[in-house]
Amino acid sequence: MSNAWKIYMLAVVSFLVGTSEFIIAGILDKVADDIGVSVSAAGQLITVFSLAYAFGTPVLMALTARLERRKLLLYALGVFVVGNGIAVALPGFEFLVGSRIILALSTGVFVVTALTVASKLAPPDRQGSAIATLVMGFSTALIVGVPLGRVVAAVYDWKTIFGGIGVLGILAMLVISFAIPRTDGEEPVPMRDQLALLKQPRIAIALSITFFWIAGYAIAYTYISPFLLTVTGMSERGVSAGLFAFGIASLIGSKLGGFSTDKWGVPRTLIGGMMLHAAALIALSLAAHSPVIVFALLMVWSFSAWSSGPTQQYYLISLAPQASGIMLSLNTSVLQLAMAAGAGIGGVVVEQASLTAISWIGAAGVAVAAGFAAVSLGLNRSRSSLKAEDRVLQKAGA
Repeated sequence: MSNAWKIYMLAVVSFLVGTSEFIIAGILDKVADDIGVSVSAAGQLITVFSLAYAFGTPVLMALTARLERRKLLLYALGVFVVGNGIAVALPGFEFLVGSRIILALSTGVFVVTALTVASKLAPPDRQGSAIATLVMGFSTALIVGVPLGRVVAAVYDWKTIFGGIGVLGILAMLVISFAIPRTDGEEPVPMRDQLALLKQPRIAIALSITFFWIAGYAIAYTYISPFLLTVTGMSERGVSAGLFAFGIASLIGSKLGGFSTDKWGVPRTLIGGMMLHAAALIALSLAAHSPVIVFALLMVWSFSAWSSGPTQQYYLISLAPQASGIMLSLNTSVLQLAMAAGAGIGGVVVEQASLTAISWIGAAGVAVAAGFAAVSLGLNRSRSSLKAEDRVLQKAGA
């Protein structure tokens, strides 16, 4: 098996573990009805997952840094299978919360390790493409996994989804044990080194962009299925189609976000994308009762939201190119914390106000992110200008 196919295979397994993360938002109403809790309480399953991922993954990666990589992939998938098994076999909200924590930790470890393995399998000049392939595999879960899960839950039962993912997880373990070569572990990066970057104001402000952008997104996305069913009045088939269109638009947005960053630069792409994102969420509330308009707005929302992804990652790496791995790791943790905060705030909004209000509050979060982006880019531009002036003065002095 060529290394290219091994990388694609890791991407397929990343799609599988990605589906376990994103699927809950697509079937939230069904889970809530079945286990006898409110929709806002069920939404906290996303909060729990994101918190466990954000805090647990860096710690587990530090503890297992020296472990052989193929073995770590297999351990992570083994725990992943157990997490899915708990969701299927054990009844009640508490066990489902436990399942989400186990799935979050195993997903985090698998994705980070798979990224490392993929970069080592690829030739030096193709490492970026290898990482992008894995990220696309994980992101495709949003495009295919979530709407497909919605269809399966409608025809059978939501637990069938986790049972199927668990069985596929066992198959993935068999494939990885035969296909992936042994890869040595690495020296762990101490947590203090990872957190030291946060002491730099310009990096803390730049990471705040990720937090408010994703929190605003998650406030609305966590409760999108109940919103489409009860506020917009879409049918079950309509919701599945809407989620599929949402996923397709996210892929297009991500691709065009990267293209726009190269062609028009970070400021226009990042701030412009976030302003369109906020506007789409406001329009979603205003046109909430028209399924046709809402369907179109879902695509605009997803397109604009995910156009910021590659741009923000590129911007963060440009702030600390010597510590790009740590920056991306911190960004992932902040992203998961934002998902947790968004799901939590969304739950309060649904409980205390209404489902319609989630898009207004979400838009406010994204608008704050755009403000942080303007401040951060302004600071960075000023810093670059000062450096340029210093270089001119040094040359003049010489």
